[in-house]
Amino acid sequence: MATAATSPQPDGGPRTRRRRGTIAPYVLIAPALVLFTAFMAVPILYALHLSTQGLRIVDEGVFGIRDEVFVGLANYGEILTDGSFWAGFGRLGLYGLIAVPLTLGLALLFALLLDHRASRAKRFTRIAIFLPYAIPGVVASLMWGFMYLPSTSPFSYLTRELGLGAIPFLDGDAIYPSLANIAIWGGTGFNMIIIYTSLRGIPAELCDAARIDGCTEWQIARRIKIPLVAPALVLTGLFALIGTLQVYGEPTMLRPMTTEISQTWVPLMHIYRDGFIRDDLPMAAAGSVILAVGTLILSLALLKATQRRAFGGFK
Repeated sequence: MATAATSPQPDGGPRTRRRRGTIAPYVLIAPALVLFTAFMAVPILYALHLSTQGLRIVDEGVFGIRDEVFVGLANYGEILTDGSFWAGFGRLGLYGLIAVPLTLGLALLFALLLDHRASRAKRFTRIAIFLPYAIPGVVASLMWGFMYLPSTSPFSYLTRELGLGAIPFLDGDAIYPSLANIAIWGGTGFNMIIIYTSLRGIPAELCDAARIDGCTEWQIARRIKIPLVAPALVLTGLFALIGTLQVYGEPTMLRPMTTEISQTWVPLMHIYRDGFIRDDLPMAAAGSVILAVGTLILSLALLKATQRRAFGGFK
């Protein structure tokens, strides 16, 4: 009489399967953890460490030797009492007052127009408005810089031909709208795509019911579409706020073309000067930490102030 042999299960027993189920999440998340540690956690911790160091003369020879020593919070105290650092935030505020509302307003307007049922050539229009976002910021800044310079500006050429003289794009307070124009030109398309995608998610029955009730397209946009895309508006507003606090490329590229932009015109230029012109990396690290913490606080404050209205009290 033949005895049936019990063949081993190919995936092991229940204990082996439980062990694999326990290990699997860690294996799957390991690459993300390694990348986060290498490219986020380590640089942040190193910046915090560097911000507590200071360059001091440790050799009393003829020329002296600079060395890094622990100075605690002295760098933070020094940069927090630096008037030029805070003046950069003031300029940043004026720049943001122009760039952020216009960027978001134009993005919302274009998105609503594209979502209108009478709109034509939607795909071409979306690409045309989004295209400036694909152009590198350095290239865009140089392009607009040459259009601002009186000697190369086509706008100033036309006004000179009309006997009005050159337009002072880079002189005095005109530097703020000139810089904001570059950000508006490059950022409107990106924000428009986010808002337009949110608009496409609104059920068509809502708008059709409003039209049957006699609502105009403006009333539909104001009372139905804009409230329903409020989360997208909050998201784009957050992106715009963070982008404003990180302004660096535009003023840096226009600086050789005008005397209105100093080395410390915005906080990031101040940090760059400390780190790479003065060779004071600890002071630059302290400025970076202050800017990062300020950005985090403002972002959380914006989300806190808008989440109840935009997300219906969701936390």
